[in-house]
Amino acid sequence: MLRRTLLPVKSALWSRQMSVLARSVKYTQHGEPQDVLELVESELPDPKDKQVLVKILAAPINPADINTIQGKYPVKPKFPAVGGNECVAKVLCVGEQVKDLKAGQHVIPLATGLGTWTTHAVYNEDQLMAVSDKVGVAEAATVTVNPCTAYRMLKDFVKLSPGDTVIQNGANSAVGQAVHQLCRAWGINSIGIVRDRPEIADLKQMLQCLGATAVLTEAEIRTSDIFKSGKMKKPRLAFNCVGGKSATEVSRHLDHGGVLVTYGGMSREPVTVATGPLIFKDIAFRGFWMTRWSKENYSSPERSKMFKEIFDLMEQGKFVAPTHEMVPLKNFKDAAAAALNFKGFTGKKYILDMSE
Repeated sequence: MLRRTLLPVKSALWSRQMSVLARSVKYTQHGEPQDVLELVESELPDPKDKQVLVKILAAPINPADINTIQGKYPVKPKFPAVGGNECVAKVLCVGEQVKDLKAGQHVIPLATGLGTWTTHAVYNEDQLMAVSDKVGVAEAATVTVNPCTAYRMLKDFVKLSPGDTVIQNGANSAVGQAVHQLCRAWGINSIGIVRDRPEIADLKQMLQCLGATAVLTEAEIRTSDIFKSGKMKKPRLAFNCVGGKSATEVSRHLDHGGVLVTYGGMSREPVTVATGPLIFKDIAFRGFWMTRWSKENYSSPERSKMFKEIFDLMEQGKFVAPTHEMVPLKNFKDAAAAALNFKGFTGKKYILDMSE
């Protein structure tokens, strides 16, 4: 909420003649989101030195955000904490030492743990990255976690070439949807495994429209001859976000020397290694955590290259946001509960809309 107006001083410098009242979703202890989250108002200070004042446009609710609030995630915030790690925002004004950002630009957070479920915030310039306003709000708001996870897993474990194959369970997840789109852009076959459900035909069609080469249920993959018949090259890379029997089944289809990368565990069951493939096909099991990679590569050229490639695809209309629903900020508790319990066929993402 802006109580006054922004007054331009010079073409590159802005001075703030106003006070900003931010509405933020905060919590002071760990617990279930419905019990510990509150909408709190607070006045923000003027941005100084290398600080930037932004108006948040949209901020998604990710599973990791919910787990952080519950106290079940490796990241432990200092209380009081603002929920959320991703967003897209518009720069309102900047401190006098800010060099590369200016009022009106769209930005996304490069750092984690900033707290993005808020209408306004003051961040440091080096915690933000400018993005083109040609990129959709939903795409920009959700880019730093799921698309980047998909990108890194496709790039960092096995050197893939056009015509190669990857296989993944949880193929309708936000990461799964990103994997399909990147594979299509790079000429890689993408095989998706999903749970059976009444809407399975619609789900398969949706994922194939995103770029999946084939989508099979957990029962279908157990009897499919898609690899043995030679219809498709055996996968050299597999992604697991489920765990348990699902991960074991996916690993059985890997080619010699293949790698299974685990980035989630929705079933909360351990990843079990099948002895035969482990010994005779020399398959490897690895783990991936986007937060760790981002911290280790905060200012690396590789990170800049990744964002450029993803944003180029978005601007070309070749990469879209995951299936999602925009939710007014005032309904944050309902959205958090839905994000935790939603069992629909797409597992859609809820995005807090701060435009109200």
